[in-house]
Amino acid sequence: MFRLALFAALLVANLAYGAEKGTDDVVPGVPFKEGDVIEFNSVEKLKDFLPPEFWENREYFFFEGMQLQVGPTFKSYPPAPEYAAASEGNRGKAKIGQDGALTSYDAGLPFPDIDCQGDPEAGTKLIWNFTKRWEGDGSRSKWSYTYWDRGEQLPLYYEGTAKFINLTNRVEAAYAETDHAYFPNEKRSQVSGVEVDAPFDARGILILTYRYIAAEGPLASAKNDDTWVYVPDLRRVRRISTAQRTDSVQGTDFTRDDLRSFDGVVPQYTWKCIGEKDVIAPFNTRSLAFPYGDTYNFGPYGFSFASDNWETRHAYIIRFDPRNEDHPYHHKDIYIDADTWEPLYSFAYDRKKELWKIIWHIHRNSEDWKGPPGLSDPSNKDGVWYRPWEGVSQVNDVRVVGDIIVNVQTGTGNRIEFWDNDGEPFDSKGKIRRYIDIGRLNKGR
Repeated sequence: MFRLALFAALLVANLAYGAEKGTDDVVPGVPFKEGDVIEFNSVEKLKDFLPPEFWENREYFFFEGMQLQVGPTFKSYPPAPEYAAASEGNRGKAKIGQDGALTSYDAGLPFPDIDCQGDPEAGTKLIWNFTKRWEGDGSRSKWSYTYWDRGEQLPLYYEGTAKFINLTNRVEAAYAETDHAYFPNEKRSQVSGVEVDAPFDARGILILTYRYIAAEGPLASAKNDDTWVYVPDLRRVRRISTAQRTDSVQGTDFTRDDLRSFDGVVPQYTWKCIGEKDVIAPFNTRSLAFPYGDTYNFGPYGFSFASDNWETRHAYIIRFDPRNEDHPYHHKDIYIDADTWEPLYSFAYDRKKELWKIIWHIHRNSEDWKGPPGLSDPSNKDGVWYRPWEGVSQVNDVRVVGDIIVNVQTGTGNRIEFWDNDGEPFDSKGKIRRYIDIGRLNKGR
């Protein structure tokens, strides 16, 4: 049971078609346009707009019967007005310190202007933009985790709920007097909680993880995450090591830090911007998967988003090299959307410098799921999925609602679905305090 608890703790899950029109004209050099449907016999059109590692392993992702809908080209998705105002108000304040630490940062986008080729700190600035991108309050979802082997779903699976809360770097005006934090003198930057609902022998596992502000500082003074898990069979709370964030979990292809391409501690790696590229990627889903239903077409391998809406995006490509020589990856290349700072693709290489894993994502945009015909949320009477709250006038949030990890060396992989993921906060500070309190775990359910 404790191994199941440990697995669930490492599993914490993090969640559309554009209302604004992109260009209807053919962009020079782009062999497709908005409104086109790409089928299996015409995927060659996509080759120059896909990462080479992805194209070389396309048999996992493209399939007979696919209907790839081409969406807007280079559409802009501005963040919430309050986040944009914080970004502008703090422009030029954030700095890169020792070991890639983030210093003098309050709220908003840390580094609005980045020169990928001319700035030796560009890679580090880009990953901090990724880490501090607009995500509302954090994340709230029902999630499903499944394990696949060349199209066969294996017995290992989990379902549950998750809530992440960003305690600091708040953009709401009400928190300006508390250093942009929910609570005065806050030492935690984020708290994440998970509850496992299935399978039966794992039901009732509860996990709570603290990430500290100190994790953004130099390695010598950085504080690692703390994680506690409530194990129902033992009726007690156990503290577990977060050193296992990069371990393969329960023999699968997934690690805790693979969520959303990167969920680790930034200064534990060195970062470099290795290029920029216009890519097409699944971006603004028009379909719904778990927890809404099980009719989404993931293709014969179970690893595909091909029958969905894809958009042409401009991406930065950054590479991390672990400072820890025991890390399982030699390096990982991550494609980050230059407009929303969302992850698009990533490619992990083993210690022999051979491609090991492909990780890619699907996104959902808050402004495109407010009840229009065909794009309403079936779980809400008015069809609205994600609402604004006091201090945030318009959500404007593009967020990951699905991760797929494929081990190209074995043909196995993991699929994590959390299509209802939103970033709405609790409606009171009292609820926040109770949720992030370790004492909550002692009460089990």
